[in-house]
Amino acid sequence: MQQDSERLLGIVTNFDEPKGLGEITLDEAPAVFAFHCVSIADGTRSIAVGAAVSFLPLLKLGRREAADIRPV
Repeated sequence: MQQDSERLLGIVTNFDEPKGLGEITLDEAPAVFAFHCVSIADGTRSIAVGAAVSFLPLLKLGRREAADIRPV
């Protein structure tokens, strides 16, 4: 698992609470990062679609994922 050090800003554009899977779309570019609810930093395991967040980008198994997701 590779982690970049720069936090990115985006919007939660999809979240399936029963599965714990979601997506964040970047503010400045049309890039999408997948995430699992365990990556939400406050431990709640839930986040609203439309929430503005900051996160750390990860490259995991050839996919871009979001980690350490925090509301802004």
